[in-house]
Amino acid sequence: METSELLKKVRQIEIKTRGLSRNIFAGQYHSAFKGRGIAFSEVREYEYGDDIRDIDWNVTARYSKPYIKVFEEERELTVMLLIDVSGSRNFGTHAAMKREIITEIAATLAFSAIQNNDKIGIIFFSDKIEQFIPPQKGKKHILYIIRELIDFQPQHTKTDLSQALKYLTNAIKKRCTAFLISDYLAQDNYEYALTIANNKHDVVAIQVYDARETEMPAVGLMKIKDAETGAEKWVDTSLAKVRSAYGRWWEKRQSEMDNAFKKSRVDAVSIRTDEDYVKALIHLFNKRS
Repeated sequence: METSELLKKVRQIEIKTRGLSRNIFAGQYHSAFKGRGIAFSEVREYEYGDDIRDIDWNVTARYSKPYIKVFEEERELTVMLLIDVSGSRNFGTHAAMKREIITEIAATLAFSAIQNNDKIGIIFFSDKIEQFIPPQKGKKHILYIIRELIDFQPQHTKTDLSQALKYLTNAIKKRCTAFLISDYLAQDNYEYALTIANNKHDVVAIQVYDARETEMPAVGLMKIKDAETGAEKWVDTSLAKVRSAYGRWWEKRQSEMDNAFKKSRVDAVSIRTDEDYVKALIHLFNKRS
């Protein structure tokens, strides 16, 4: 993309997503993710109704009466965006491709983080870690992230969610809120890596998919291509059994994804490219508040 065209696109994304984060998400974002980072403040005597898990046994033994630890919310959080840049993101049958919706969602979250005085970082991944931008603050940093979201060209086309999650777990030492944004068409079993990552961090899953991916149209003989492997084959979509088999595959894949989120205790939302992602994000935020 030429520099002038890129700068224009960056400006368009900035105007749209900054406005959304300021006018719509500011309150919801803060209430949804506050308290995810907490720090020890002081001890006080135990009172009826206090959580016994907060008892400070050393102080309790010293004074022969129960004392509990008091924690306070850390004002500054670290937010990480894990962005799937595999080949399957370059698909869309409506007004926008998946990659464009992913960019807008990521930019909106980035501006929400900055307005909440949080640090923001990003991991671009395929089946490899394509790029890591460490978390920082400031408008200049945000605009750099948006530019990369728009114009980043990955070296690989496949997907490995486990690889991205393992990298997050190892690279970010302090607890953070991490948004894993993907179409979740990965073939790897990522449940274990997701569980480990969510035990250390606060992981939120955002699926972006296209309506055409949910069902196969009856358009006769059609050549289909796997965007990640490049494999091609002819399919007779006029056959009801072919369309039915594809529908069952999609439902099974979605069910496996939902089960992975539930078992890992990860909050998640699925957003279709022709739907209003603003409503979907607000619903996610409200669910966490």
